[in-house]
Amino acid sequence: MIDPDGYRPNVGIVLMHPDGRVFWARRVRRDGWQFPQGGMNSDETPQEAMYRELREETGLLPQHVEVLGATPGWLRYRLPQRAIRRNDRLVCIGQKQVWFLLQLKGQEDDLRLDLTDHPEFDLWRWVDFWYPLEHVVTFKRGVYASALQHLAPFARDIAGVLAVPAPNRDLRPFGSYRGRFRPRVTPYGGTESGQN
Repeated sequence: MIDPDGYRPNVGIVLMHPDGRVFWARRVRRDGWQFPQGGMNSDETPQEAMYRELREETGLLPQHVEVLGATPGWLRYRLPQRAIRRNDRLVCIGQKQVWFLLQLKGQEDDLRLDLTDHPEFDLWRWVDFWYPLEHVVTFKRGVYASALQHLAPFARDIAGVLAVPAPNRDLRPFGSYRGRFRPRVTPYGGTESGQN
């Protein structure tokens, strides 16, 4: 499913340990690490897609987590030119995402990366809340910065200011998003392209 502007609807998941650290996973057969994320089906709400992706990518069920917050609309990022598939009928130029912050309520033993025939991840660990901003692939840094900035107050309410301090850098603009493709929040169902 791709919208008229070329963005694929998607959900992102920040899974937080009660101590404020977040789940960080390595993609199978790749060196890249990221948060769980995945595309939405046409008949799903963002929250339904989030729970499906959570199960597929981490093995967790709704009873293993508590939803602490979500971005109020879509955050967009563009794919690098090398990743755009131009032979498809509809060209996908990027992702538009709703991000959710979840607190782990189950046990770490509930985390399973091998529940599907094609697992997304092969390794995971807990990292400091802001750690992903410096370690995710460059073209996702802007959307990660926007998502984490929005979700940080919800995380602080649970884990406290010491566990989730203010970021130690200005996040506007971030990385390769110097004004031109900086992600911004638009309402669900919006068709704004995300370009400035």
